[in-house]
Amino acid sequence: MSELIANARMYSVAPGAAAAWKKLFAWLEERSGVDLTVIDHAFPAPLDALWSRQDLACTFMCGWPFMRYGHVHQVVAAPVPRADYAKRRPVYCSHFVVRRDSKFQTLEDTFGKRFAYTIHDSHSGYNAPRHHLLRYRKGDRKLYREIVGPLRTPRLMLEAIVEKRTDVGPLDSYAYDLLCRHWPEVADQTRVIASTDVVPIPAFMASPGTKSEIVQRLADTLEEFGDDPEQGALRADLCLIGFQRVAETSYRITEDWAQDAEKRGLEQIA
Repeated sequence: MSELIANARMYSVAPGAAAAWKKLFAWLEERSGVDLTVIDHAFPAPLDALWSRQDLACTFMCGWPFMRYGHVHQVVAAPVPRADYAKRRPVYCSHFVVRRDSKFQTLEDTFGKRFAYTIHDSHSGYNAPRHHLLRYRKGDRKLYREIVGPLRTPRLMLEAIVEKRTDVGPLDSYAYDLLCRHWPEVADQTRVIASTDVVPIPAFMASPGTKSEIVQRLADTLEEFGDDPEQGALRADLCLIGFQRVAETSYRITEDWAQDAEKRGLEQIA
């Protein structure tokens, strides 16, 4: 294998965040001794095309597609968000976000309005909010008068909310943390009115054929990041306290949630 790829497309939600991830990869390469080629694979390039590559060493992948792809990728390590919802664990949730100046105070206040989603195979942007909304469904009654989407990315979701093209939409909580730090002029125009339960956060993953000793070295090094006294500013820019290993089986909950909705005949959100 001539080169190994690193990519943080999922959480490069603003230029400042993208720059911070590149600094993290530079630190990781130096500390681990693993040569990494950082690629952007920016939107609108499809994530499926990235995840199907055979040269991945350290690339964010959503847990639900990971399960639906047959969980063949190798889990390296997952970020531990600094936010209170994480409680020093590698977990995240989906926030239901509205405009700051809207009248909505609870999720129920948004029923009958417009609801947005990112893409159908996103856990945070589709699967998790669909599961959360199951508790409010009664028979075949629709909760929202209009479904807006696909909006593709957290940044586009935030723009749609601020520009009043939707009344409410789900955002990956960690992506929202990063947007609040690196795009405050837009994120500050929004607020969270509800959140789903937490599940394991998307992790850095490697291709099935990447050598296990390389995966191990990268994982060991990432676990040291939270204790490096010289990386405090970078940790702050990445809105995290460090990285932890996660078991691949921990992502099964995402598929459980999907099957629960589908068994109840709810292929579509809301």
